[in-house]
Amino acid sequence: MNDRRHDSHPSLRPFRVAALALAALVVLSLGFAMVPAEKPAPAVPSFSEQARAAALTDALELRAAGQGLTVEGAVDSTTVDAVVTLLTIQARALQSPSPEAGAQGSGSPSPASATPAKGAAEVVQALAASGRVRIRDAGEADGGLARLLAGTGTAQLLAAGRLAAAAGLPAPQGTAPLPDADASGAAASASPCVAPPATAAAPESTGSGAPAGARQALAAVTVAEQQAIYAYQAALPRLALAEAGPASEFLGQHKGLAASAEARFRRACGVPVPQQPGFILDGGFLAAPVAGLGRIEASTLAAYGDAVALTQGQDRAWALGALESTAVRAARWGADPGPVPGLILDVGQLPALRGGESATASPTPS
Repeated sequence: MNDRRHDSHPSLRPFRVAALALAALVVLSLGFAMVPAEKPAPAVPSFSEQARAAALTDALELRAAGQGLTVEGAVDSTTVDAVVTLLTIQARALQSPSPEAGAQGSGSPSPASATPAKGAAEVVQALAASGRVRIRDAGEADGGLARLLAGTGTAQLLAAGRLAAAAGLPAPQGTAPLPDADASGAAASASPCVAPPATAAAPESTGSGAPAGARQALAAVTVAEQQAIYAYQAALPRLALAEAGPASEFLGQHKGLAASAEARFRRACGVPVPQQPGFILDGGFLAAPVAGLGRIEASTLAAYGDAVALTQGQDRAWALGALESTAVRAARWGADPGPVPGLILDVGQLPALRGGESATASPTPS
């Protein structure tokens, strides 16, 4: 006889198998739950954020180097203190909104952080190198940050020249290149206009990087250059011989910039900006034309700052060069281009340096 005692309830077999499978599944799930999940890799910062972080690192390192020059007394303290103050303001402006945001990465390779500066000559070279990197990064960064980087780099190049003069050193090479003022070349490099608007009466959207915003920025530059031309023509007969020569040269630069801005504006499908018959100059301009020209140049910086933020490609490269040359002319006439030329800053509203005024740069993680 067959012995069936080992399987007296064959109908329960499927339930037993299911119970065993469920128990195994529970054990496995508990085991997986006990193993910690791997943290996702941090997102790679954008180029703009990397450029901002690199600019902040360089500003802090250069600031520390400048403080070292003050302690050594190798250079006139007034000039060094002004450079340290400039770098402090720039570092405050370059800080990210949150301490955690964009803590890693750098834009272009940073000469200032690669070679720590010690003596006056090294500080001058590092300051000029940082300025050039900032302007180069501004060519690719997002609109608002491009303006900040451009102004930061421009001010650092000017500061390098002042520090070199105070230390009796030659000015760094290439600290003040002038923009190409050839209007025909500007037209050839700008984007062709496909459908020019019939009228400019209706306001257009001015979103960052939008064609309408670029047109408005180029139109504002054209008007600012027309005003500068008018001011120089009014000042020339009243200037001393030593000032008339540079003023005549600067007038030619403004005429070239006005023609180039207008050509770029037309190529961007803008309606030609009418030539105004004249401009109102402030009351003290004719009495003190040198100071008046300085004010005119300084007031033009904001228009070029907008052009840097709102244009792209060749138009932005042109605006970057024009911003720098305008700052150089403003400084030539004794005007202060500001800590970030092209950007109007309320220094009192900037956040304090994280870590206090004695903060120094920390190594940038790789």
